[in-house]
Amino acid sequence: MEESVFQNYLKSDTLFKKNRDILRPSYIPENLPHRDYQIDQLASILATALRGDRPSNVLVFGKTGTGKTAVVKFLGKEIKKSSDEMGTIDYIYLNCEVVDTQYGVLANIGNRFISDWEEQIPFTGWPTEKVYNMLKEKMDSKMRVAVIILDEIDKLVYKSGDDVLYHLSKINDDLTQAKVSIIGISNELKFTEFLDPRIKSRLGEEKMVFPPYNAEQLRDILMQRAELAFREGVVEPSVISLCAALAAQEHGDARRALELLRVAGELAERNHEDKVTETYVYKAKNKIELDCVAEVIRTLPTQSKLLLFGMILNEEGGREKLNTGDVFSTYKELCKKTGVSVLTQRRITDLISELDMLGIIHARVISKGRYGRTREITLSVPIMEAKKVLEEDDIIKELYGQKIKIQATLDYMPRT
Repeated sequence: MEESVFQNYLKSDTLFKKNRDILRPSYIPENLPHRDYQIDQLASILATALRGDRPSNVLVFGKTGTGKTAVVKFLGKEIKKSSDEMGTIDYIYLNCEVVDTQYGVLANIGNRFISDWEEQIPFTGWPTEKVYNMLKEKMDSKMRVAVIILDEIDKLVYKSGDDVLYHLSKINDDLTQAKVSIIGISNELKFTEFLDPRIKSRLGEEKMVFPPYNAEQLRDILMQRAELAFREGVVEPSVISLCAALAAQEHGDARRALELLRVAGELAERNHEDKVTETYVYKAKNKIELDCVAEVIRTLPTQSKLLLFGMILNEEGGREKLNTGDVFSTYKELCKKTGVSVLTQRRITDLISELDMLGIIHARVISKGRYGRTREITLSVPIMEAKKVLEEDDIIKELYGQKIKIQATLDYMPRT
């Protein structure tokens, strides 16, 4: 019997214990290092729910990977233990990056209070007012405190406005038995500027800010997870310190540190190594960065892909620094070749700003004296990898092997 292609990998010893998901951000350990203060602060607010009263609404802020979601979910487990003895507390977690519409949020919350044998609120089709009334009726069917966590709350506001937050922040006025408290989690403080002042004051009764982890704190987190995830002795001590140092450089992101360690372990395992070394940490760093860039480019709209592809063709032709006019000229030429409608130069300027914000290009405003200001545009991603991802698109595929005209301008002469 012929061996399958997987046999070579299945025969080798694994460096991990049974559950490698311990190194993923979704895993919530029994204790959270260096977040005792934040746990105590939030626990003191939520303790009110265990007495049957409504806790204050809380807005939790902090950069990605600072433990916001982990702390809130950890307290959810602790509340469940206590509420089994002390009364009905419903702890409802929603990720607003996934559920990002007013209807979706209200329906998801409402269905948590509807029994399996009853008619559920459908995914779509009902008037929003009907969904809200059903949620209110089912929630108010008995004495309870409902703590609703809206993670990535800023994504919900940017996508769907603040109507759903208006409904949820005033729902206590319409309830007779139940009480509702909201915890909003966000990576940025500025999203509150988009809220109606009444909603802003209701939601922000209490505010918490999670500081980034430093290298020493990240090292403690990784040590805790590595002991649970890896077999004894397979991770060199310097690997933990290196992962922590690299992540600390990027705003103290614990998710980044955990991902580095996990991918380094997986790469070492695939190469049939018996230890995870620093070499694999650097390989993991490159792989994660490339995967991230590839995914961003892959999900760009067609117009942005054509814009980026034009920049790549210019750089391949020897022109590394472009201005907005150069980019627009190339873009128009590519649109003509593919039959795609041409956007205005003003809109293209907006798309250039978006690519700059995503880190795919670097657009720097420079002064030309009495000739005004212009943008100097350079690529920030590896050309070959970016081009390979772009050519997965059927429209870009039509341009395979195309050459473009590069016109000489006063500030540029072709290489000789």
